[in-house]
Amino acid sequence: MAGSLENLRLENFLRMIHVEPMSPRPDLNVILRDMPHKPGVYLMRDRLNHVIYVGKARDLRKRVGSYFMPSRKMTADPKTRALIESVWDLEYHVVRSDAEAVLFEGRLIKEFRPKYNVSFKDDKRFLLVRVDLNDMYPKFALTRLNKEDGARYFGPFAHSGALRSTLNTMRKKFGLRSCRVAIPGERDFKHCLDHVIKNCSAPCVAKVTREEYMSRVGAACDFLDGQSREWIVQVEADMKAAAGRLDFEKAAQLRNLLDDLKTTTKTMTRFTRKSLPTTINPAADIRALQDALGLPHPPHVMECFDISNISSTHIVASMVRFRDGIPDRAGYRKYRIHGTKGQNDFASMAEVVRRRYGRLLREASVLDENAEFNQEPAGEAVARVAEESGTTIIPDLIIVDGGRGQLSSACKELRRLGIHEAAVIGLAKEFEEIYRPGRPIPMKLPEDSGALRLLQRIRDEAHRTANGYHSLLLKRRVRESLLDEIPGVSAARKQALLERFGSVDRLKKASAENISAVPGISAALAETILETLSAK
Repeated sequence: MAGSLENLRLENFLRMIHVEPMSPRPDLNVILRDMPHKPGVYLMRDRLNHVIYVGKARDLRKRVGSYFMPSRKMTADPKTRALIESVWDLEYHVVRSDAEAVLFEGRLIKEFRPKYNVSFKDDKRFLLVRVDLNDMYPKFALTRLNKEDGARYFGPFAHSGALRSTLNTMRKKFGLRSCRVAIPGERDFKHCLDHVIKNCSAPCVAKVTREEYMSRVGAACDFLDGQSREWIVQVEADMKAAAGRLDFEKAAQLRNLLDDLKTTTKTMTRFTRKSLPTTINPAADIRALQDALGLPHPPHVMECFDISNISSTHIVASMVRFRDGIPDRAGYRKYRIHGTKGQNDFASMAEVVRRRYGRLLREASVLDENAEFNQEPAGEAVARVAEESGTTIIPDLIIVDGGRGQLSSACKELRRLGIHEAAVIGLAKEFEEIYRPGRPIPMKLPEDSGALRLLQRIRDEAHRTANGYHSLLLKRRVRESLLDEIPGVSAARKQALLERFGSVDRLKKASAENISAVPGISAALAETILETLSAK
């Protein structure tokens, strides 16, 4: 009877902390014997079935077996010994190549965020190849973001060096351009010399028609899709012929090219969220977050704010929205901070929260144009409008990237807007502490908690969006600084030019007549502007 009572107490305690009773430990030696000598990815789990490490291997049995050799346990560093002692169960997945193992490992680490992994926890991505077939003369370029812009993307590719080498060779073989196209009517355009050295079909100087050039682009797309057998066979024959002529230097170059071509065009499996084994469960993470924060309703709609102010130039903010635990990219917003002087995270957070929810209230007719509320309290008005329209005005949970200071600034602005019932938290990155209004001590969730992983995914997405926007503005500023070098272009004239044309790139494409139509710009100055920008 006493033993049954103790078991019941243990089960109740485990249920309170959301941990299932321990399952019997599997025999790791049996798992190791079943592992094949093939490339793949392995996952190590602890006694609570949490993923604590993800690794890749060219030979699964040799790599995983090396962890449990007696000599390894004696000579390993403290971190590795702690990992080995914590392993309760093993899981492995076989892939077709070492490159696929790299891609698979990176995706799994981003999903599970194991405590013993370091790489791939940030927002870095593998390289892609992008080509926009709607351009007049498309070109192939490298990128790390797959945007929904109508362009065609190939990849991701695990070996960046092989990809760059293959892309350069592909441009030469198919005669594809790597420079920008001359704009009709643009004077003093200095195009590249690739057509002179026979590296480009030169559509910009009418060496080929657009139809002929597009056929070359189509052939290059087929090549990146894996239809490269004929080219590989030809390179292999050329390599053998060079070796037969005793031209070993040329044969070595062709051998390296052949390896790069095979690496880049090898068929890859695309690992998406739906194809990941035993991946996270957004619905379960939402329920865990509701329980952890004590929310009255599941946070189906969450919005997170992040400030990016690497320097005092171009302080920006981002707002990302997650719906049912999945990014809702149509709801993302980017902001340039205007009302804050210098680097002030607290004031910047207050400004972006005020602008975001002040606008939502005005659009819902809860807040009038003079930012004065009607007789009806804002909270009741928001609930009424949401019920009438069937849409959510204020999210179920608002997250700010930062600690107590950022949270206090956000809450102060929400109270000014009359939003008193909104659930708001701050997530401090250094120790992953959760700050809540009116609670002096921050909450700290377990590292393997589904609730914390959900918050980390939202925070990391807001961080990536803000940094990307900040980098974009810095690039624009570098281009705009060219106007400062032109004699006669004052700060006021520079501002007028940018307001009229939007960017330096559009200004370079404009005619002298259009530029001289800007107030304060004479015809002579317009000519000088065009000449200087063309030379740059």
